[in-house]
Formats: sequence, structure tokens, C-alpha cells
Amino acid sequence: MKVLAKNKKAFFKYEILEKFEAGIVLIGQEVKSIKSGRINLAGSYVVLKKPKKGGHSEVYLIGCHIPAYQPKNIPPDYNPERSRKLLLKKSEIKYLIGKSKQKGLTIVPLRVYTKRGKIKTEFAIVKGKKKFDKRELIKKRETEREMRRALKGKF
Repeated sequence: MKVLAKNKKAFFKYEILEKFEAGIVLIGQEVKSIKSGRINLAGSYVVLKKPKKGGHSEVYLIGCHIPAYQPKNIPPDYNPERSRKLLLKKSEIKYLIGKSKQKGLTIVPLRVYTKRGKIKTEFAIVKGKKKFDKRELIKKRETEREMRRALKGKF
């Protein structure tokens, strides 16, 4: 598995409760652009939408920026931040519907990677961290860094 993009802010801002894997519906030039590492997950999120004509709910990735592979050779109607459909099983979608209705829970993409030649995304059900939790995490990292420096100086 080659990781193509990672949402580092999500790991800091949210407490990750449960992870899922899904395929993404893309067009050809988006695949090339992603494989060359030009994708931005910052500020993106996952939404469940019910289609107008009956049927089952669908899952979409919104706010993910995928620039054109060749900027001078793009279709005139190309939108780099369009919503992209995620491919999941019905049972997973039903589970996500139940979880997304709970107060304080959101769904955020964590990383995009390749698996057996296919581009996949890993997203998670998350709960926002409080300010004091973030401060605690920063203090913990700082003390670990200082300990490493002290040990490095001794040897």
C-alpha cells in the first residue's frame, strides 16, 4: 500500500472512533493527478445523501481538492473540488447513517492510498477533541522530545 495523501489535521483535531475503507469514483485525469501525489484532504469531509428518486443513501467525499493533471488540457466544465462518490456496501452505509445521526460525531477522511492498483480512501467516524485535550497532547509530545534529546546527548 502506497499512501498518496494524509489528513494530518484530522489526527490532531479529532478523536478517531472507527475506521472504514472505500473506493472513490474518479475520472481518468484525476487518477493520474492523485497518483502523482497532487491531492489535498485538508478541510474535506464525508456526507450521506439520499437520492431524489427513492433508493438507498449514497456516500460522498466533499471538499477534497484534486487539481487537473495537465492544466492546459482539461475539460471546460472540470471542477477540482466536486463531490466524489464513495463505494461502500449497503450494510456499511446503513451503519454510517445510524452513527452520523448521533450528536457530536462526524465523518472525516484520513488518508488516500493505492491498494492492488485501485485508489482507496480511509475515513473515520470521529469526535471533536476539547481544547485541553489538544494542550495535553502537545505537552506529552514536548516531554517525549526532551527525553529523546537528553538520551541522545548521553550516548
